[in-house]
Amino acid sequence: MEKVRIYFDREGNTLNVWFDDPKKEHVCEESGDDVILVKDRRGRVIGFELLNFLSPKQLQKGREFRSRSSSSSE
Repeated sequence: MEKVRIYFDREGNTLNVWFDDPKKEHVCEESGDDVILVKDRRGRVIGFELLNFLSPKQLQKGREFRSRSSSSSE
């Protein structure tokens, strides 16, 4: 098994976790509860995507933190 890769997309509020090469993605299957399974040609799960990863409150805190960091560096 290759390294596990984890990507957070703040704009889309998704977390992607890959157990294999993302280029092997063949089909995605929604499994409910904001989880999408990513499968290869053989039907093996090679990753998953969590939708709505952060709560609205967590997203807002992140925005406030970035705003304060930006203004303090000016």
